[in-house]
Amino acid sequence: LHDIGKVAMPKEIIDKPGPLDDDEWAVMKTHTIEGQRMLDRIGGVLGEAGVVVRASHEHFDGNGYPDSLVAEQIPIEARIISACDAFSAMTTDRSYRRSIGFAAAVAELQRCAHTQFDPQVVIALTELVEPLVVDELAVEMAPPPQLLAVG
Repeated sequence: LHDIGKVAMPKEIIDKPGPLDDDEWAVMKTHTIEGQRMLDRIGGVLGEAGVVVRASHEHFDGNGYPDSLVAEQIPIEARIISACDAFSAMTTDRSYRRSIGFAAAVAELQRCAHTQFDPQVVIALTELVEPLVVDELAVEMAPPPQLLAVG
């Protein structure tokens, strides 16, 4: 839901295979504002969610968009969505790159705590995904399967 405004973005920007230029990026950054507008028109609970959608690409240090909100100015729901969306993006295969894995994604979240992400949200998310990291590391460190001797 946080990226619902992308449906209003030009198809050539959304489907562009390479990096966006400055003008395209400026257009793309309006998707949070458009998402809020769309949800405001629907009203009710979705209308209330529009504020969260608008703030979902803000950064904890104020370097996000569209309003350059800082820390607690960003609704907690948007801070949670931001970290979870980044974790999901890093841990799923995309057409342009493979997953970096759970452990590397957690390390990246921790590296970006206090700048892109709320450090308290990073701590909470890290605790929630810790079993995934442990399982991933166990698989990576497992010895190769032994061939059974047929006798």
